[in-house]
Amino acid sequence: MNPSWRHPGGKLRELGPASLTEAELLSILISPGIKDRPAELIAADILKKFGSLEGMANQPLEKLLHIKGLSDVKIIRLAAAFELALRIVRKNKASSHEQAQQTCREGDAPAGYPPGCLGQDFLGLLKMDGEPFPL
Repeated sequence: MNPSWRHPGGKLRELGPASLTEAELLSILISPGIKDRPAELIAADILKKFGSLEGMANQPLEKLLHIKGLSDVKIIRLAAAFELALRIVRKNKASSHEQAQQTCREGDAPAGYPPGCLGQDFLGLLKMDGEPFPL
């Protein structure tokens, strides 16, 4: 980090959230750390233990209690952040589904797709930000 940034929040403020690593973003959610274990180290431990954010998201909350420096309050913050993200994805998925249904009703199927209501097969191919949309 740039010496003028004393924590990932400063980096986020100066360079934007896309400039942060997953560990830095996690450390913002779990800060402050504890004595001799800054939030950045705790976040790195989480990712090391579970392999990724997805790996962490698929764990029961109790498993997070085994990581030194994570209290109930910090785990609840993480769970809330993941739930907010999940709700955004679900809302976008529902919105994409509504758009697909409207397209079907209007008979304007995207190029390469048959006209009419395309159903689940079509939804599995929807793209979000250029990437396949997870169902």
